[in-house]
Formats: sequence, C-alpha cells, structure tokens
Amino acid sequence: MRLVLESLEDAKAEDIVSIDLGGKTSLADAMAICSGRSNTHVGAIADRVIKACKAMGVSPRIEGMPQNDWALIDAGDVIVHVFRPEVRQFYNLEKMWAADRPGERKQG
Repeated sequence: MRLVLESLEDAKAEDIVSIDLGGKTSLADAMAICSGRSNTHVGAIADRVIKACKAMGVSPRIEGMPQNDWALIDAGDVIVHVFRPEVRQFYNLEKMWAADRPGERKQG
C-alpha cells in the first residue's frame, strides 16, 4: 500500500484517503480513493499507479480508462479509485466503506 500511496502523491493526486477493508470484505485489504483535477489528470494518476503496481510484480485489472471520469485499479490486495471531484462526490465511496456493516458495532 505504501508504494501505491507514494505513486498517488507523486502524481499530485488530491484528497487521498486510505481505507482499511479488513473485516469488511474479502475483495481487498485496503482501498485508496483520490481525485484528479481533470480527465487528463485522472488518466495520468492511474498510469502512475499502474506503473507502480507493475514494478511490484502485480498486473492490475483496470476499468474506466480511457474516458477518465473515474479509473479503478485492482491490484489484488489494494484497490485504487481515481475520480474527477464531481464524480467522487456522486459515488461517495468513503462514506459507504467507512460505515460498519449492518448488525456490526465497533468495540471499545
């Protein structure tokens, strides 16, 4: 996850959020969500993440390119969503994945 987050920062991704998915799904261990200023920026961020994944020996699955309103990079243990700000606001994944599952309570 560290290399993915570094690649997002290197590409000047905005509003980077990392979500621990442990205990919430078997899809992945973590999710990163970020924004790009334009379709071109979303594509550039996604390209940077894809290169970082390949450098780690992971061949990610990619969705949403070349339109670049939103890009999904599924690197197995880590899923990365790159959105244009208005698309990110519409889907609001942070709220959906940060919530507890029905019937679950936080211990503490």
